[in-house]
Amino acid sequence: MAMATAIRTVGHEERLSVVDHLEELRTRLIVSAVALAVVFGVCLWQNNALLEFINRPLHRQTEQQVLRGEGPAGQTWLAQKAVLEVAKDAQSIARALSAPASGLPAATRTQLAAQIPRLEADVVKIPRNPSGIDPVTLGPGEPLTATLTVALYFALVLALPLILFELYGFVLPAFNPRERRVVMPLLISVPFLFAAGVAFGYLVVLPAAVRFLQNFNSSQFNVMVQASQYYKFAATVLLAMGLSFQAPVAIVGAVRAGIVTPRQLRRNRRYAILACAAVAAFLPGDAFTLVLETVPLYLLYEASILIASVVARGDAARTTAAGAGRPPEDPPSSAGASGMPGPSQPPPRDRPDGARASAGTPNDHPKTTAKEMIDHVDPELSS
Repeated sequence: MAMATAIRTVGHEERLSVVDHLEELRTRLIVSAVALAVVFGVCLWQNNALLEFINRPLHRQTEQQVLRGEGPAGQTWLAQKAVLEVAKDAQSIARALSAPASGLPAATRTQLAAQIPRLEADVVKIPRNPSGIDPVTLGPGEPLTATLTVALYFALVLALPLILFELYGFVLPAFNPRERRVVMPLLISVPFLFAAGVAFGYLVVLPAAVRFLQNFNSSQFNVMVQASQYYKFAATVLLAMGLSFQAPVAIVGAVRAGIVTPRQLRRNRRYAILACAAVAAFLPGDAFTLVLETVPLYLLYEASILIASVVARGDAARTTAAGAGRPPEDPPSSAGASGMPGPSQPPPRDRPDGARASAGTPNDHPKTTAKEMIDHVDPELSS
């Protein structure tokens, strides 16, 4: 029964005791922990692919620096290229001297011909690609801890849909059917927007941030990226972008709660642009990256206004329909055919000018002029 509760949502009309709620919470936490552990095991099994995936932005930038000869890895690459060129030249010279047309004695040509295979084998061993583009580790246990950290990060992202489902299943019974119709679209959109933000961060923000930080005053430092620091930085950037892409959920929720209106959001576009630019400026990058990060955030704001307008119109239509379906309020009792006032109406009385006020009129008392107020004259007593 408990496991069945973990894979379905408790109805709003169901009544559970405190113990039942605690039991449901415990079951959902266990299911989430088991799912996270299983996904973590799979990620740990595929740690090489995951490390290559998360290291790709760093590889691209570091490889460019190495090819330019910057840093210790760049100097090593220049030395490798020089050794390779010297080895190829030596190989060509040995072939030329070992030829019969070289004019050297036969014994000398034989010795040179015997060295050519060894020279070729040594040339093959020289690396053709730059090395030193991977993040470095500084401690004996850092390769293990860095691998576990990356596997855990990916496991959290991959297990997020199931964890959110268990969270939704525990929270949603507190809402009635009408509130659930309001909340469900917002809750469902959270993981999709988070995934879109993480993808945007990996494809756009993280490479730009690495490029900016790696090149900043690099001539004054031997730039070597530590593995643990890089993975923490990458996780922070991706998490920040995933949370930034939740702006539509926050804006639509604020509109449904009556905090703001779509009209106010449209009037405040200039402030939204400044806010998006401030978020983009907070992330590392150059001027081009600033624009590249600001545009999607502002497009999300415009999409939020559009969705909020549709939602607001739907809420207004439902409110109007609900108001039209109510029974009309009982009208106040009126005077009967005999001209007698109803029970809720005061009896008419004579005005000073001799006219009688009609029943039910709001102004039964005559208006007092400023002079009468100053002289403290009561019109009804001055007859």
